[in-house]
Amino acid sequence: MDESKAKKKIPIRSEELEGAEVSWFAPLCSDDYEFLGVPENKYKSSWEHTSDIVKTADSLGFRNILCPSSFQVGQDTVAFVAAMAPLTQNINLLAAIRCGEIHPPMLARTIATLDHILKGRLTINIISSDLPGETLESSARYSRSREVIKILKQSFEEDRIDFDGKHYKLKINNTDPTQPYQANGPLLYFGGYSDAAKDLCAEFCDVYLMWPEPMEKLRAHMEDMSARAAKYGRKIDFGLRVHTIVRKTEQEARNYADRLVSKLKDEVGTKIRERAQDAKSLGVALQSENRKVADEHGFIEPLLWAGVGRARSGCGAALVGNPDQIVNRIEEYQALGMRAFIFSGYPHKSECQNFGQLVLPRLKTVSLPEAQRRIPPVIPNTPLGNGIRI
Repeated sequence: MDESKAKKKIPIRSEELEGAEVSWFAPLCSDDYEFLGVPENKYKSSWEHTSDIVKTADSLGFRNILCPSSFQVGQDTVAFVAAMAPLTQNINLLAAIRCGEIHPPMLARTIATLDHILKGRLTINIISSDLPGETLESSARYSRSREVIKILKQSFEEDRIDFDGKHYKLKINNTDPTQPYQANGPLLYFGGYSDAAKDLCAEFCDVYLMWPEPMEKLRAHMEDMSARAAKYGRKIDFGLRVHTIVRKTEQEARNYADRLVSKLKDEVGTKIRERAQDAKSLGVALQSENRKVADEHGFIEPLLWAGVGRARSGCGAALVGNPDQIVNRIEEYQALGMRAFIFSGYPHKSECQNFGQLVLPRLKTVSLPEAQRRIPPVIPNTPLGNGIRI
């Protein structure tokens, strides 16, 4: 790395923040295994199994948990998040919302309802993939998402909705039904690699999520996104979605990685990858590139193993090592400018426990909604809060 470039700081919103939001993953979409590609009933996306993972992450001190969305056997994200609200104490819930699935004003009311149920422990992951049964060009999908986000922001921040777009034309005289618990609504997390995706995030979203790549490529994405956000007079934060395998020794971790894929057949892995709604996205293509440049053991750089991507469409690499190595790598990412991490591992509950015991106590963690003062000190005067009855 060029020394002058290495010292150049990437502008981010939470530059002075000490620590990071360390999150886990709830496999709502049939994505839990002991051996990748070998489905077992005890790891299916049942309420009992996935709710247990969330409660485990909450008890261990994770600050957020990603609840994904996909049209395959599994659970609806919004229904799951609502059901988990009274069963959790401290953890935030990062609900993936696929733009276009729900009429935007009703989506705004849904988000406001969840936000009040959770008393501000809600964050939103904006998804722009095709809806089930449709195939749209990238520009069309992000055009629709842009309109959805604009309507959400009117719903949360203004007195009325007045919108005239390509996909939606709306006039609603008041936004009482859509008033959220958090000031200006939940933080918006976003991932995407096309120009249309990056521009959307730069203009409207709060946290840009990336999938694992070599450090220099991550830096390039961050510099690009930071420059795009600056054109809108904004700064954003950055996050990394990555799997992890941590053991007391590096060799134990590498042995477990080998074991994880020891029963995987290539044709099964291909089938798993291709069933996802985002299987043909640019981000997925970049994850495929990781596997092409990996060494004979599947590593694309020290500690970063691309074997997971053999049977997964999205995030396709894992940090593999001992606790010191994993902590040091997280600190390197933080020094680069990352302030959010979404980890996962297979099986998700046991790996949550491993990470929660071996790594998490050594990290300073924060809740981004709290750090960015989105959560009011008292129940707000909204119709669903302490406001007068409408």
